[in-house]
Amino acid sequence: MNFSSWPALFVVDVEGNGANPPDLVEVAALPVRDGRPDKSIAGAWLTKPKRPVTPFAARVHGLTDQVLEDEPGWEEIKDAVHDLLGTAWIAAHNAHVDYRVLSAHLPQWQPAGVIDTLRLAKAAYPELPRHSLDALIKHASPDLSQAPGQRHRAAFDAYATAQLLNAMADRYESWDQLVAVAVPPGLPGAPDLEQEPTLW
Repeated sequence: MNFSSWPALFVVDVEGNGANPPDLVEVAALPVRDGRPDKSIAGAWLTKPKRPVTPFAARVHGLTDQVLEDEPGWEEIKDAVHDLLGTAWIAAHNAHVDYRVLSAHLPQWQPAGVIDTLRLAKAAYPELPRHSLDALIKHASPDLSQAPGQRHRAAFDAYATAQLLNAMADRYESWDQLVAVAVPPGLPGAPDLEQEPTLW
């Protein structure tokens, strides 16, 4: 894979308050350049949700109402998130979720495309019984020595996802081949399927 041919891309991860639909409590956006995560302009934000964090969500990511009490509300940081992401491609693990939540919080945001590393992992490692981020980290052993924070925090998970994306992308010769496998139908950037021939 010629990584220099990639368009601008951010690996994103979001953490929520456990409600449905969720309020955001953390967002991370990590650019990938030449096949490597670039922390120099990465963005990571904590945000105080409008509704309380559920006990289950707090157990997962450790972000309680007390931790978030003095953090800015979403209205205060949304422009910074939007400005960093711009119209670049995004990648995420189980990308439907991150794309849906970010789109709900950034109505004017239009990414060029959406890479799903879960979809990519199922193609790359069909022998694995599970394709969760934990399962992939265990299987592929990506270098996480420079990952910020800890598992289930947005910056760490974005870094891990970026390392897995780069490792799996190396199986493909071109960006277009990667896109054909990794972009879920119906999401931005999905290849146009050839129309079936009809009788009229």
